[in-house]
Amino acid sequence: MNIVFTLLFISSCIYMLVTNPTDIFPSMIEGVSGAINLVIKLIAIYSIWLSVLKMAEQTQLDKKLSQLLKPVVKKLFKGENNDAYKWISINLASNMLGMGGASTPAGIKAMENMQKGDKATNNMDLLVVINATSIQLIPATIIALRASWNSANPSSIILPTLISSTIATVVGVILCKAFSKDNSCVYQMTLPTQSFEAKTKKQNKRRK
Repeated sequence: MNIVFTLLFISSCIYMLVTNPTDIFPSMIEGVSGAINLVIKLIAIYSIWLSVLKMAEQTQLDKKLSQLLKPVVKKLFKGENNDAYKWISINLASNMLGMGGASTPAGIKAMENMQKGDKATNNMDLLVVINATSIQLIPATIIALRASWNSANPSSIILPTLISSTIATVVGVILCKAFSKDNSCVYQMTLPTQSFEAKTKKQNKRRK
């Protein structure tokens, strides 16, 4: 991405030098000042929002929500141990509340508990997809950006974000389950041939 943005910047500068060279430096200065103002506004908004999330974390709101999610988690991620279910629930609950700082280590712990061998399991793939789509109850980043640009109602994005992220998560889960079924069928179909080959090798060794 660094290369892409660098190329975009260079090509934009070349275009402005050719078409309107007198405006290139004023445009750059205006862009930098706008970025600084945006950063200052975002720092103020995030300071307030992170303090609210910290209070929610201190009251263990994410853990209470994870307890509510456990029955759903056990149905989605079948065959895992209790530690994995605990960390998956905390990861999903933290993501839903916008607590990225708590969700990342919980996701790593969940992956460690689910790991079986060198390859990713179907449940590990499913957790990655759910984290990518991530149902958002409170989209803090979007609200902060809308507020920084003087939106009349910054929180009006909550319902559309909840609907779109829910649909994306449901579709992602369905696709993961569909592909994991296909993979399990292939695995089950290849097992008899592997066992037959192993038996023939043993028989040949005995004959020798």
